[in-house]
Amino acid sequence: MAQAKPKPSPAHEAQKFFFELGMAQRMKVGGELARLGLSFAQAHALRLLDPEEPLPMSALAERLFCDASNVTGIADRLEARGFVRRQSSEGDRRVKALTITPAGVRLRSRVMELMSQPPEAIAALSESDQRALRDILARAVEHLRADD
Repeated sequence: MAQAKPKPSPAHEAQKFFFELGMAQRMKVGGELARLGLSFAQAHALRLLDPEEPLPMSALAERLFCDASNVTGIADRLEARGFVRRQSSEGDRRVKALTITPAGVRLRSRVMELMSQPPEAIAALSESDQRALRDILARAVEHLRADD
């Protein structure tokens, strides 16, 4: 006699939906980024760069959760298009930092706009459902931050 499969927890079901929404949104945004000539990683790097402060490439690699060699390729492509500039760090000339150029700041603004758009499926919810979802997610993020 076969054992009944345990019913997934509500948290597991929520994660399944969250993942599905996230992947659909990534595909949509990825297409729009491609029209700008950017990969998702390049766009995310631009998003993470502060126009007011150079960021060491090693710190960018940490924030992108990737190897430093990957950041070198991302920086090469962004630099070739005039969106970032490498410079030596003031404290250690061996450390290279990225500075975003004026053209990069303009593109970053567009990237931030694209990446902050809610998925259509969420935007289609009633305003009260959107508020409830926002509040629930805010509480989840509070738990995340409390664990840090």
